Amino acid sequence: MSRLFQFVRQWKPIIKEGFSQSFLIAKFLCLLHVTNTHVCTPVLVYGPSMLPTLNLTGDVVLVEHLSQKFGKVGPGDVVVVRSPENPRKTVTKRIVAVEGESVTFLVEPALSDRSHTVVVPRGHVWIQGDNIYSSRDSRQFGPVPYGLILGKAFWRVWPPDAFGSLSQE
Repeated sequence: MSRLFQFVRQWKPIIKEGFSQSFLIAKFLCLLHVTNTHVCTPVLVYGPSMLPTLNLTGDVVLVEHLSQKFGKVGPGDVVVVRSPENPRKTVTKRIVAVEGESVTFLVEPALSDRSHTVVVPRGHVWIQGDNIYSSRDSRQFGPVPYGLILGKAFWRVWPPDAFGSLSQE
């Protein structure tokens, strides 16, 4: 019995330190999860639809979730939206109009000058890519429900030479 007590006495500080470090790591991971889910998330954005604002090969931008939750996104803001066509994907576009506003757009900008005017319904936004010739956006799938907005992109962190704010570029 005395050997067991010696063993416990010998390893007790190490076990205590292990539990202490484990709880510290668990607290950090909880904070990271809450921050990533509700405050700010880094997002890789790529594709031609937001040229020249965002690069074709991929930019990493910070997306904050608070503006969207408090209804503080509006025309000119670059937002990350759950795709209305494929819920597994996200798209990055610029808000052109909000509920109650009318928007006039070219139906097929590469083929004709034919335009169409739409009034954005309540609870929706109109999103478009900055590169209208290579963007799948509200011109194809119509106004997007406000609930599909995941957050507002506000800061480019990669590539380093383009580091900075995305506001109203």
